[in-house]
Amino acid sequence: MEFRDIPPELLLAVAGAALFFGLVQTLRLAWRSARQRRRIERCREQGAAGEARAEALLRELGYTIVGRQVAVSYGVQIDGEPFTVGLRADYLVAHGQRRYVAEVKTGRLAPRIDTPATRRQLLEYRLAFDVDGVLLVDAESRRVRSVVFPLHA
Repeated sequence: MEFRDIPPELLLAVAGAALFFGLVQTLRLAWRSARQRRRIERCREQGAAGEARAEALLRELGYTIVGRQVAVSYGVQIDGEPFTVGLRADYLVAHGQRRYVAEVKTGRLAPRIDTPATRRQLLEYRLAFDVDGVLLVDAESRRVRSVVFPLHA
């Protein structure tokens, strides 16, 4: 059977089915992408609201806000080659003569020190910033915790 022997109705049906499945797939991918964008936007909004609550809480507790979204960089060596790492902390605060990095967390797991990513982030802040300590601020439960790492010289 040659191509020209195929009934035109069958060719139209196959082309229509292919077009239909292509359209369904395009809509499915667009829907998933939009859903991911909405989820990311909700997380951003939740984070921004958490930071605003945290700032108010820190002020209530007597901390002075020295800086917001404070950036710092530090150098490491990888196989003898220098490599610069950049960091950004939510807040740099002061209480009396002491300065702290304050990291704001929201959600169920992030504010917990037993969450490895949070613990590692706080440790990195402690090493990279010239501060006296690190504060973990749980914006939802309105709790500020001082985290001390056993640093050895």
